[in-house]
Amino acid sequence: MALLISPDDLAAALRADAPPRVLDVRWRLDRPDGRPEYLAGHLPGAVFVDLETELARHGDPGDGRHPLPGRAELEAAARRWGLDDGDAVVVYDEGGALSAARAWWLLHRSGVADVRVLDGGVTAWAAAGLPLETGDVRPRHGTITLEPIVDGVALIDEAAAWPGHGVLLDVRAAERYRGEVEPIDPLAGHIPGAVSLPTTDHLDDGRFRDAAEIRATFVAAGAEPGVPVAAYCGSGVTAAHTAFAGALAGIDVTVYPGSWSQWSNTPGRPVATGPQP
Repeated sequence: MALLISPDDLAAALRADAPPRVLDVRWRLDRPDGRPEYLAGHLPGAVFVDLETELARHGDPGDGRHPLPGRAELEAAARRWGLDDGDAVVVYDEGGALSAARAWWLLHRSGVADVRVLDGGVTAWAAAGLPLETGDVRPRHGTITLEPIVDGVALIDEAAAWPGHGVLLDVRAAERYRGEVEPIDPLAGHIPGAVSLPTTDHLDDGRFRDAAEIRATFVAAGAEPGVPVAAYCGSGVTAAHTAFAGALAGIDVTVYPGSWSQWSNTPGRPVATGPQP
């Protein structure tokens, strides 16, 4: 099953008899509500997805900033988006899929067979001269049934132990890994034993690099074939982006959803700084 779709291919698919459901997942750390941008211009028929309330749940600081939603909550959201069992789904954001990948990962892990990411997002769509719509899209409620997420997820103790048997990737910006800056969480640094591999390394001008290039970045970080790989970020959002990049390269990546926001809010967890694991 293809994981990426180009703007031209998506435009053709939207003209077919059974078009995919399109989800707009615009969100940024400095602008978490992407609805104003969505209302100003989105792909035809696209439904807005609120990452903060639909792709995460509220929890205590010790749960991290974006704990995973429960199965029932995610299913209710997916039905609001108009999804039915068997639907093909395309997710997108502004460009590099840094937030859209969270929707891809949750739906993929919940049993949705055909979920693709629009390569380059709305930026590439508009650059191709394809039309945008304004205003809100409110589809009829769908009837999809999602499965509970039972694999591909690491809890905090599993993340702590991961460097002992595999590669734990810290996919935040390198300066946050080194502990030079920390704009949000209470402590600066990284999980001891983690290796720095910023998820933006998998992109070139907002689009994904080819599979061979992505695979090479993983190998350079120690993720040789057969080595178990897990990833964390600030709050579990861009770790899903690394999981998507891994899938493009044929590498299974477990996500630690609590990520640094949970680790740094949990008393007694050690913190490493500097460029080395």
